[in-house]
Amino acid sequence: MGVTSRLRRLDEWLTGWAWASIVANAVLVVTGGVVRLTGSGLGCPTWPRCTDESFTPHGAYNVHSAIEFGNRMLTYVLVAVAVGTFLAAWQSGRPDLRRLALVMALGIPAQAVIGGITVLTDLNPWVVSLHLLCSLAIIGVAMLFLHRITRPAPAQRPRGAVVGLAWATFVSAWAVLYVGTVVTGSGPHAGDAHSARNGLSPLQMSQLHADLVFLFVGLTLGLLFAVLAGGYPRATRNAVVLLLVVEVAQGAVGFVQYFTDLPVVLVGFHMLGAALVSATVTWALIQVREPQAARQPARQPA
Repeated sequence: MGVTSRLRRLDEWLTGWAWASIVANAVLVVTGGVVRLTGSGLGCPTWPRCTDESFTPHGAYNVHSAIEFGNRMLTYVLVAVAVGTFLAAWQSGRPDLRRLALVMALGIPAQAVIGGITVLTDLNPWVVSLHLLCSLAIIGVAMLFLHRITRPAPAQRPRGAVVGLAWATFVSAWAVLYVGTVVTGSGPHAGDAHSARNGLSPLQMSQLHADLVFLFVGLTLGLLFAVLAGGYPRATRNAVVLLLVVEVAQGAVGFVQYFTDLPVVLVGFHMLGAALVSATVTWALIQVREPQAARQPARQPA
């Protein structure tokens, strides 16, 4: 009984760290959007220092430097969450959780380096895209970590047309997310008044983005019909329905922002939606691939 109680508490601890990682990285996506949308991308014009003389905006304090410096300080929160997650995963004694926690932890310095390159290249739009995509990828890994806490990987995963459709939906989601960053790189929100854009046509990139969104939604609808017809568990059906709801909401915000000349508030919500898309499409893929995964912890007491 004592061992069971300890494992249950550890599972709760791991779950809390997993959610902390998901939320913290989603917040980073939104605050990164605030930096960009307020033109504060070069509020701290160098890296790793904020100015040539100081790591803080002391002596050059203004609203833009405060916003950019605040976004940089969020890195310390992410480091704390990553360290806590890794230590909890290590305590679990499970190699799979340790590997996933390590991947999430390594994502934080990768983000810092990409952020530094972003500043040193005067907000090159292609580098800025990588900065966002890295956060979205960490969110996806955190969703898998959350799932693995109570559902270790089965010896054999289901294969077949439905799983293939789930993978196609996942790939289309990432195509939408990536092209969305390209659209932003061609538009007016450069992060600084003097930063260059990627030189692509905003109209053409927006059309490509919309086409991919229609493909994404169509594949998700097909996946929903497939899991309903295939008698998948309720958890799988709910995961696909949740993904579809997020897609529709995200698409609605995207179309409204486009036809209202990209107001910053709506663009900010659209970036939050991108984080939710990464989380929900990963969850849906997991639930389709492992609909009957074991629910009990698969580890030996440490």
